[in-house]
Amino acid sequence: MLLSLLVSAIAGGIAGHLSVSDVMNSLVGGMGGNSETALSYILLGAFAVAVNKNGLADLISKKIALMITSKKFVLIWIFVAMAVMSQNLIPVHIAFIPILVPPLLTLMNKMKLDRRSVACALAFGLKAPYIALPAGFGLIFQGLIADNMTSCGVEVKTQDIWTYTWILGVGMFVALLIAIYFSYLKSRTYQVLANAPLLENINKEDLRFNKSHYVTMLSAVVTLIVQLASGSLPLGALCGLTILFSFRAILFKNMDSLISDGIYLMGYIAFVMLVAAGFASVMKATGGVDALVNSIVPYMKGSKITATILMMVVGLFITMGIGTSFGTIPILTMLYIPICVSMSFSVPSMVIVIAAAAALGDAGSPASDTTLGPTSGLNADGQHDHIKDTCIPTFIHYNTALFIVAVLTVAILG
Repeated sequence: MLLSLLVSAIAGGIAGHLSVSDVMNSLVGGMGGNSETALSYILLGAFAVAVNKNGLADLISKKIALMITSKKFVLIWIFVAMAVMSQNLIPVHIAFIPILVPPLLTLMNKMKLDRRSVACALAFGLKAPYIALPAGFGLIFQGLIADNMTSCGVEVKTQDIWTYTWILGVGMFVALLIAIYFSYLKSRTYQVLANAPLLENINKEDLRFNKSHYVTMLSAVVTLIVQLASGSLPLGALCGLTILFSFRAILFKNMDSLISDGIYLMGYIAFVMLVAAGFASVMKATGGVDALVNSIVPYMKGSKITATILMMVVGLFITMGIGTSFGTIPILTMLYIPICVSMSFSVPSMVIVIAAAAALGDAGSPASDTTLGPTSGLNADGQHDHIKDTCIPTFIHYNTALFIVAVLTVAILG
């Protein structure tokens, strides 16, 4: 992914009559546009590692596991809640899934719960919050949209993005209900394997909160409050980490390893963000974007609906290939804003188009965290196929919902 962006930037720059040195200068210069986003990912990665290392995530997961008996819908909605919190309240991303899900597989097998519904539940919680809620990873996603639209000449504030994109979250919620109560409602039989993780192996005597757990919960609250008050996710994450170290929930001697592990967890996607911004900068420098827009606008025949459908399809293919909606935003914004401006799209419609086109494909892409995360937990006993049981169900439900809602919204808002 990272190499393909670099090669594409160089190829596009040379095709646009730039020298190799000019391409590299533009690439490196443009990377600064996503520097705050990259820093946010690194700090959130460190925060996620801290939460896992002091055992809070494991403790909460086990407590939830012991409360579940045979109510499969309660279990599914707990998965949804945990996934949502992992994006906005305690931003640990997908790190909680390998901890929470495997001990519950035996119970799920006894319920004959179709794991495809759980995959859809987890994917919803990993995806819808960053589209619709202005906190945690949502602040990153929405900040990227605002910053890139502003750099393309359409000024919009980060705090305004969610007031437009919430409708996409509603569409995904409807798709979630369909997946749970219609598509995968019927029982499905799985083998109970001898080596499967067992709920009964949880030691109830160890399920007590200690000082470090309470400090971690406090740090999560502070992280959320600071980011909402300041609009800066890096500042919020830094304040949360400061509390963890100050109250010795994490020892100072472990600081370096914590940051290293955070970079390992989130560093790759942070570099993808940086290079994606550089790629967009190179494409702008070639001057070829205007030519591309002028060549395809006539085929849209002045129809905003046709234009929206075409932009959704392009966004789907780009995100499916890259595997990250975040890294797709700079590329799509550079291409779509001139089209939207030339066809007099309203600002809310522009935001909807960019957000939906970037998010399309994230659910369903084999290379996306939205699908890799659920599979990492559900396939702990080898009975859950990544493509058939995670990618295809999430692709069908959420990409269809995003596509329909985006087109209908543009039809209404203009």
